[in-house]
Amino acid sequence: MLGLFFLAVGMVLDVNVILADPLRVLLLAAGLVAVKVVVLTLLVRAFGKSWKTALGLALLLSQGGEFGFLLFTQAADALLIAPEAASLFSAVVTLSMVSTPFLMLFARNLEFSPDRDGDELEGPDDAPRGSALVIGYGRFGQIVAQMLHAVDCSVTLIDKKPSQIELSGRFDTKVYFGDGLRLDLLRRAGAEEARVIIYCIDDATVDAEVLRPIVEAFPQAKILTRVFDRRQLMAIEGAGTGGAVREVFESSIALGLMALEKLDVDPRQMEDVEAALRQLDATRLAAQMDEGDLAAGKDHRFKPGGGRESASVLEKLRQRRQEAKAAARDEEAMQAADPESA
Repeated sequence: MLGLFFLAVGMVLDVNVILADPLRVLLLAAGLVAVKVVVLTLLVRAFGKSWKTALGLALLLSQGGEFGFLLFTQAADALLIAPEAASLFSAVVTLSMVSTPFLMLFARNLEFSPDRDGDELEGPDDAPRGSALVIGYGRFGQIVAQMLHAVDCSVTLIDKKPSQIELSGRFDTKVYFGDGLRLDLLRRAGAEEARVIIYCIDDATVDAEVLRPIVEAFPQAKILTRVFDRRQLMAIEGAGTGGAVREVFESSIALGLMALEKLDVDPRQMEDVEAALRQLDATRLAAQMDEGDLAAGKDHRFKPGGGRESASVLEKLRQRRQEAKAAARDEEAMQAADPESA
């Protein structure tokens, strides 16, 4: 549907209108975005939000809407505006839509910038020295930190997103501001005394080149990291980290097991499927890293109609389970036949 919408936009757009007077069209589009930004910023501020939040939201909503195309067409058909004006207005709305990705990028950078409306955010310079540094306190880092707190591990939390720090403060959680990928900040946070440094940040661009200096600077600490997918897992290969976890792998398996349970699959078969899936995935991942190619090891997965490798692994697991069960029965029989040996 989205592709069809943009196809329709392209059909409505009269390129000749833009070519005839490009400066005029660009100025009108910029004016439309600017007016909407001002109005929306003031409206959001009226509801008590900060200037930064208000401006970020206004930037995301400042483009012309697709309803304008329908409105201009109907107005031209009703002779309320000239066809030339309808074409001009449609071109202006289209160009304002083109600005969307650039405005979104600016809004995201604004979101991560320090909050200048309030006090300066506190860095980790005076943070209590802990055994663990957790970099990134979003939905992923919060779970990791809770597990560390459960065993009374001293943890220093760091995040570069001011809004997340503010939100955490409402729940009586102290999070320090800073970019945890910078060596100078890590040193100020006590990384030279930490036993583990855990990266829970949502950044698919982090690779071996980024992590290697950190591993070398703090050899006493194990560097653990969250990765977006197997591509990023391949990208950090060779950095010397102590471990990495794909962010959706375990949750995908959990949901898959839940689906099998709802389909009344035998619990023992569910265990075999999970073990086989993990073994196949590990084999496939090793092949991809060795060859540096995502297409490597593609036979090591379950697929419609089955597969030779996956069927072989699953069958071996079933045989192993049956052999263990038979051995247990034989042992019980021997004990029953000779009670004194028990």
